[in-house]
Amino acid sequence: MRSYAAVDLGASSGRVMVGRVSPDSLELSEAHRFPNRPVRLPEGLRWDVLALYDGILQGLRTAGQVDSVGIDGWAVDYGLLDADGALLGNPVHYRDARTEGVAEKVWATVPAAELYAATGIQYAPFNTLYQLTAAREKRQLSYAERMLLVPDLMSYWLTGEQGTELTNASTTQLIDPRTRTWSYDLAHRLGVDLGLFAPLRQPGDPAGVLRPRVLEETGLTGPVPVTAVGSHDTASAVAAVPATGETFAYICTGTWSLAGLELTAPVLTEESRTANFTNELGLDGTVRYLRNIMGLWLLQECQRAWGEPDLGRLLREAGAVPALRSVVDAGDEAFLAPGRMPERIAEACRASGQPVPATRAEVTRCILDSLALAHRRAVEDAQRLADHPVDVVYLVGGGTRNALLCQLTADACGLPVVAGATEAAALGNVLVQARAHGLVGDLAAMRRLLTRTQPLTRYAPRGDGARWREAEARLAPR
Repeated sequence: MRSYAAVDLGASSGRVMVGRVSPDSLELSEAHRFPNRPVRLPEGLRWDVLALYDGILQGLRTAGQVDSVGIDGWAVDYGLLDADGALLGNPVHYRDARTEGVAEKVWATVPAAELYAATGIQYAPFNTLYQLTAAREKRQLSYAERMLLVPDLMSYWLTGEQGTELTNASTTQLIDPRTRTWSYDLAHRLGVDLGLFAPLRQPGDPAGVLRPRVLEETGLTGPVPVTAVGSHDTASAVAAVPATGETFAYICTGTWSLAGLELTAPVLTEESRTANFTNELGLDGTVRYLRNIMGLWLLQECQRAWGEPDLGRLLREAGAVPALRSVVDAGDEAFLAPGRMPERIAEACRASGQPVPATRAEVTRCILDSLALAHRRAVEDAQRLADHPVDVVYLVGGGTRNALLCQLTADACGLPVVAGATEAAALGNVLVQARAHGLVGDLAAMRRLLTRTQPLTRYAPRGDGARWREAEARLAPR
């Protein structure tokens, strides 16, 4: 049995998990969890990456001796380095307002349909391409010699080695999903210098060893290798979907819900673009064909506004509220920015002529019903657009702890939901490291190990789809 440290950076917290793996066993424990709180500066919303790095060091210190370290985190955001490798300011948060109206400037050079046909990446205002376009208005970018996506930045600080991991690079809107490398023509037309990026890495590639200073600070004995994993946390989470076949959909739940299919080739049709599906790269030549949904961010923001009430009690009270009384579009970018979430949900219900949630329990029920409805729409649309029918939905990530959301998703989709792998990103992270060391085989073998070792809960759908179709009709047409 070998031990692997999985650094998993989420949008609201980071954690260092320790996975202990043998060919027949997989155990995961938490070494250290730390908050990920953005800071609003006069110039905008920024990530506190120094606090994140310190949290990683504390976690490695607590984890003890390990055979390897892997890092995954959220997508699209990056740090800029100068010629000496020093960070040029804290990375901009994807919820910052600097990209408002930027997409239209990009589309003036490369129309949206052409951009999608080349990259397969959905429109989102915070895509890396739009961030880089916005950054041209500041001097900072002109001083940069290197650009590292956030997980790669942490890896660089640990090892001194620079690389750009492919699954995360695919979210930049600068990768051709068919060739799985940079779209040089597109970057040239849009004035993006691909020389800013470090060389591409694949999941499982070596990414250096911990620096002597890091060994000293963590108490580890070197050499300790760092292994590239699916550094986009969704790539690692999808790798940890405990599927037993190919006819499945997945929903990775947390701050975001990422709902879709695992395919062998991208779907680059105009219909797919208008449905706002994305084609991100996964392990072993796979494509993560999915739609971004606001996810539990809606509830997290409400909890913050309410002074962090007890979640268990809130969910119990929400369970007693009549179903589907009011729903909102959980994919609407109107909910992207932080602040005033209960009021914004009420405003959306009022604007669509639905009853306005008056209590915390009613707001919570509105959110959970709306998420389940968005999951339904994404799963149905993905099957149709990819011509890939499914017979089960696997729900992984933090939302697996929310039994009401799991059951509502089964009811909405009209399919059984298998919930498990709560720490899916960390599990996928660990398994890629273990595979690099020869302990497990291909992606199917990784998933067989997961199904044998991780607790799973099955939710059977209840009722028919009529109520969900009626609720869907209240929202704007697809």
